[in-house]
Amino acid sequence: MLKLISRCIMKNLLLNKIRLTQYFVLLFGIYIIVVVLLPDTKFSTGALTLFSVNSFLYGFYIAPILNAQKMRIEELHRIVRAEANAVFAMVLSVKKLQKQLRNQLQAMFLAYLEAVLRQKHSSGGEEEYERLITFCLDYKGPHDDEIAELLNKVVLNQQNRTNFAMQMSNKVYSNEWMIMTVLFSVTLTFILLLSAGDTYLYQLLAALLSTGLTMLLVILVKMSTLTHKKARQMWDPYKKLIKSHFYRID
Repeated sequence: MLKLISRCIMKNLLLNKIRLTQYFVLLFGIYIIVVVLLPDTKFSTGALTLFSVNSFLYGFYIAPILNAQKMRIEELHRIVRAEANAVFAMVLSVKKLQKQLRNQLQAMFLAYLEAVLRQKHSSGGEEEYERLITFCLDYKGPHDDEIAELLNKVVLNQQNRTNFAMQMSNKVYSNEWMIMTVLFSVTLTFILLLSAGDTYLYQLLAALLSTGLTMLLVILVKMSTLTHKKARQMWDPYKKLIKSHFYRID
């Protein structure tokens, strides 16, 4: 189910723009209604023990996965910035070439960056990058030495592309989603049905706790699909290069 949700978030631009605070308010409102409507249940000691164990396992399991996705995003930030610096240096190295050749190379680098931003997956811009390598390999002209040097830089930058592809593919696995779904569902069911009194304060706390548990999954989905605010910011170095026509970089 959560795998399907993550795919929907990835494809739906409207959902991509929904902020976490908006998710929180929406979920809290839903859980307030659910807590009020559902009947309270008196659980046995064994059931409460099961609830405690399940809650512990849920937190124990989801915490390292959240941390791994956070580190993945930070690593993607580093890789994108490293490649942006490399592309900036490569374009700078062709500034002294013949105008027609220089413009042609800049257009190819521009097409590559635009393809990466448009596709945003592990093999984004692959065709454009191969086209750039092929052009350097096939070039015959008065600037053989400069183009050969550029080719070396393009090949060296392939390491950044390899690291980028590895991190882009490092999502949460389906079996991990399955385990988290089971633990989350059991914990949430206990919280919503548990009878701790008829006061409004309990209902408010139950709704808040349910919202917090659900927000953990929402945050994880957004991190895994790179729709989290911090993840979207990693593309800024590419955008800066394109916007400034390769004259500025963050």
